[in-house]
Amino acid sequence: MSQNTAHNQPRASVREQSDRERERHPVGSRAGGGPGSRGLTTIADGVVEKIAGMAARDVIGVHAMGGTGMARTFGAVRERVPGRSRSVSQGVKAEVGETQTAIDLDIVIDYGVAIADVAGSVREHVISAVERMTGLEVVEVNIVVSDVNLPGEENEDSQSQLR
Repeated sequence: MSQNTAHNQPRASVREQSDRERERHPVGSRAGGGPGSRGLTTIADGVVEKIAGMAARDVIGVHAMGGTGMARTFGAVRERVPGRSRSVSQGVKAEVGETQTAIDLDIVIDYGVAIADVAGSVREHVISAVERMTGLEVVEVNIVVSDVNLPGEENEDSQSQLR
């Protein structure tokens, strides 16, 4: 089984890329700019994770976010606790730099959908939402399809949780 050598080489983190970009283009004096340019806006990793999680869930064919059946089971139990809401960032990991972000998604798809098509739609939807809402450039969206939801599987899981 041959692998693409580009995947085997370590990639620079988004933060490292932003640091190098800052070194090449140092920020000059901002004193003369308008009010919108006087200061720094920092976007936390969790903000990007929530936006990406919501955008991924909107795509038809995505059944859930997050890893294995056990992780989803714990998530479902957590959601049933009064006062707790579902974690929209479950199954999402983002690394945010000054001007760029990289996102990793772990999704569960519905049985019968074309996985490559769903993954492509998820990638497009996430990039669009994150770039529009944050102004950050999304340099990559990596997707792991960790499970497939079979018809009737959800009803069986929820009944076994009640026992």
